[in-house]
Amino acid sequence: MQKPIAIWLLICCAMVFAMVVVGGVTRLTDSGLSIVEWQPIVGTMPPITQADWDVLLEKYRATPQYQQVNKGMSVDEFKSIFWWEYIHRVLGRLIGLAFFVPFVYFLWKKQINRPLGLKLTGIFILGGLQGFMGWYMVMSGLINDPHVSQYRLTAHLGLAFVIFATMFWVALDLLSPEREKSHDTEATIKLRRFSFSLSTLIFIMVLSGGFVAGIRAGLAYNTFPLMNGYLIPPDLFGLDPWYRNFFDNITTVQFDHRLIAWTLAFLVPLFWFKSRQAELSGTTRFACHLFLLMLVIQISLGIATLLHVVPVPLAASHQGGAVLLFAASLWVSHRLR
Repeated sequence: MQKPIAIWLLICCAMVFAMVVVGGVTRLTDSGLSIVEWQPIVGTMPPITQADWDVLLEKYRATPQYQQVNKGMSVDEFKSIFWWEYIHRVLGRLIGLAFFVPFVYFLWKKQINRPLGLKLTGIFILGGLQGFMGWYMVMSGLINDPHVSQYRLTAHLGLAFVIFATMFWVALDLLSPEREKSHDTEATIKLRRFSFSLSTLIFIMVLSGGFVAGIRAGLAYNTFPLMNGYLIPPDLFGLDPWYRNFFDNITTVQFDHRLIAWTLAFLVPLFWFKSRQAELSGTTRFACHLFLLMLVIQISLGIATLLHVVPVPLAASHQGGAVLLFAASLWVSHRLR
């Protein structure tokens, strides 16, 4: 009777995936600061009349982004950025409803035991925290700086991946409660540790990508494999104190993101090769193949995005690809648990 719960959680995962992609487009089009208020209930209704649009634009005119970046923007131009942020916020509310309503239903039907109920309650709390984190991020761009804080943006992105991972893992638990039959072999134990390390490294790469997006580091060094002719570019530590370079220096932030990608480009094929030598079930072996394939796709998207100077379709696909690569790594880790 737990298969419907797993399907429900996977549907929520798909919605979070869509949320991450739309959030990426919102960021790329500088739409995130177009709605200057957080109204969880009233804000669900879209503007309908011309008077509604005039009110929203007037509020936007008071923001640093309008005054410093979009001075003189017309109503039609404002609409082009408003709708992305509106869709992003409404999708967040829909995810909340899609999680909460079935959760209550399954509780009412007594199909959720106490351990599972605690896990799902924790996920719901994370979802509420994510809504607050999104507004906390937007607030950073409404005071003086017309751009949101890269720290808050990365926290917002990272929390989305945490929510996705917890729902996906619980769904896998419900669909595949059995462990890998060869879990007690030395080769599989090593593979399990290796796969969890790779999942962790992919999450770290996602966070580094948040900083790349936050300070627009992808708009610099649009060459590959070298960075404007350098293997190790100068000015990696041009800021003081030194640790600021990892978060505020465009050169260092992009270099770190590349370095993690290169590391994964070496380690994931190595993991795949080692998996070929282990005795694994057909499903687990397929998961390992899919993991390698998703890495190839994601790195290809990253290179294309960089070389074409971050066009919206490619960049959004790259962000969505990060979710799918993370999911593939989690599936492998779950099969080997």
